[in-house]
Amino acid sequence: MTNLLDEVKSCKTVEQAKKLLYYKTEFNELIEKALNFCIFYHEGQYRKSGEEYAVHPILVAYIVAYYGGDSEMIIAALLHDVVEDTECSIEQVKAEFSESIADLVEGLTKIVEIRDENLVPSYSNDRLSKSALSFRKMLVASIKDVRVLVIKLCDRLHNMLTISALKPQKQKRIAEETLVVYAPIAHRLGISTIKNVLEDLSFAIVLPKEYKKIDDYLSEHSQQLQLKLNHFISKVHNLLINNGFIDRSFDLQKRIKHHYSIYLKMQRKGISIEEVLDLLAIRVLVSKPLDCYRVLGVIHLNFNPLISRFKDYIAVPKENGYQTIHTTVFDDKSIIEAQVRTYDMHKSAEYGLAAHWKYKESGLSPKLEWLQELQANNQNEEDDVQEFYEYATNDLYSEDISVFSPKGDIFTLPKGTTALDFAYIVHTDIGNYAKEVFVNKQKVPLLTKLKNGDIVNVITGDKPIYRCSWINSLKTSKAKNAISLSCRQKTREINQKTALNILSTIFHVREGRLLAWLRKEKFYKKLDRIATDSQFLKEVVSVLNKYSQNDKIFFPILKIGYHKIKKQKFDHLVFYADFSISNILFDYCCHPKIGDDIVAFKKGSTVTIHHKLCQKAINYIEKHEPMVFVKWARDLPNRTKIVVTLENRRGSLAAFLTFLAKIGVNVISIELENDEEQLADFFELIVEIPSSNYDKIVKQLKDKYKTIELFSINSSKEG
Repeated sequence: MTNLLDEVKSCKTVEQAKKLLYYKTEFNELIEKALNFCIFYHEGQYRKSGEEYAVHPILVAYIVAYYGGDSEMIIAALLHDVVEDTECSIEQVKAEFSESIADLVEGLTKIVEIRDENLVPSYSNDRLSKSALSFRKMLVASIKDVRVLVIKLCDRLHNMLTISALKPQKQKRIAEETLVVYAPIAHRLGISTIKNVLEDLSFAIVLPKEYKKIDDYLSEHSQQLQLKLNHFISKVHNLLINNGFIDRSFDLQKRIKHHYSIYLKMQRKGISIEEVLDLLAIRVLVSKPLDCYRVLGVIHLNFNPLISRFKDYIAVPKENGYQTIHTTVFDDKSIIEAQVRTYDMHKSAEYGLAAHWKYKESGLSPKLEWLQELQANNQNEEDDVQEFYEYATNDLYSEDISVFSPKGDIFTLPKGTTALDFAYIVHTDIGNYAKEVFVNKQKVPLLTKLKNGDIVNVITGDKPIYRCSWINSLKTSKAKNAISLSCRQKTREINQKTALNILSTIFHVREGRLLAWLRKEKFYKKLDRIATDSQFLKEVVSVLNKYSQNDKIFFPILKIGYHKIKKQKFDHLVFYADFSISNILFDYCCHPKIGDDIVAFKKGSTVTIHHKLCQKAINYIEKHEPMVFVKWARDLPNRTKIVVTLENRRGSLAAFLTFLAKIGVNVISIELENDEEQLADFFELIVEIPSSNYDKIVKQLKDKYKTIELFSINSSKEG
């Protein structure tokens, strides 16, 4: 890979690029035609660096060829910009080459169009969300032929290698997009060589100070680190020979982990680079899977392993098909990661999906279930963009565990996964209908965190159970997405019924008469909005007053006539009603928290609050109990997620909580994330911070404690 990168970076002319492509490709008449076609249509065009533009598509084709791309992929790479940047049309490509090549070129052109339409300027604060939207649409556009994704990754790799010619602001935008969109795709396709390079190139631009700290440390300690690696490799080599392995029947590789993976570990564990235990890694390549376990035995018998770091991805492959044994061991005072895999597994790990083409003789086959799953969860254009981005990338870089179904089926899940997460991974319906769970034959709560090797048995009921307030307690994006989807559907249904109950309470009329009024005034299709939008409620009431005043002629005893809705505020709650509220109660059954979706029921001048999806509240709504419009006030405390590292000593947590109380922070939830490898604990908290002092309090917190992560998660919605 290093040679490829050096060759690409040093190539500056069309002739040099052609030589590289000739060297790597078995030329045929059609590839030759595409090469000339590319040069002809890009004639007179130049890149920002001053190079002839045709150099770029030729080098992209060279990278595609390096990854084993077939003839159609190489031709599509050569032509990928002609439709976008020249007068050539997709019809011409189809006529000159073939329909399948035109489809590949069109797929690549669609990605460019979608990116230009949806990616916001680099100065915008919405960059991440818009990149996520681009990511979503790109996947959908590319799903017909996954080869489009591989070509696009090669295109992005060359763009990142030559990015220095662009203005700094544009460099940063492209690097951020690469880190958010393209590196995760490379990871999912299993192409670790492209993923690692894209991550490090982007990291250096997006977070230059952080990159420099890591780079300076590795440079400063380079000699020492290399000596440790050489010493360990020499030991392993001799041990393997002494234990029956024939020299040259195995291969030993050494590496220092790449910059971005080190940064992720530092962030995940809240540590400095000096505290990262496994900067160093070796890889042992052998011929047969059984030999992998023989190598593992030799290593574990001669070096003390960190048992918590052992992972067998040969027996339990990752979702993208990755297979390798991972173990971490002590060598004198050093801690070194050792990976063991076969040569075929190595090809698959390095080239991922592309190994399917590059090494046809090995029988490697691509695993694309994740793409189909993303497409299945991507049908609603109105889905929240940030939510989709989390679904698409949240589980990509997390550590994982393996658990079993009662039948022995293996499931690889992110560390921290709950039993309910597992239910949704098995099947969405299993999650929706789950009523109880047994882990290792012991009944446990559905939010119990699973451990490596657990056997999980989920018991389902007859009806779906809506656990909307549980979303933040779950780990996997699939579970969160499934709950969010079912809750949105149920919430819309409840909002419609709530709207009718609120209006019935105001006008003292039966539902049938009310529906007739709403249909006549064309409000019926917007019925659910009445329950969430106070301005719209007032508009509807104002219009329907004319019907109420007409009814007064026939029912003079009843106080029916003109109804005026007034706003009434109590602490963090705002009500809109045509009567005076004297008392507010929160029912014990559902304990709604600030920001949760809520409903209010009227009894005299007292109003009782429930969570909108509380079963008791749903029963009241079905029985048409009198209701009042309610929403959270604008001036809510700022609900914030904080991940903080505390020294692992007695009293540190108590002192931290006392400090929070002193500066006016209300703790909603707290969760310990203990790491056996570190001498510190890190805690994940959900807190409420008064909006008026938010910046001051956050500064006080960061000044006193090591804060890894801090961001606002307010979920309240204004109507």
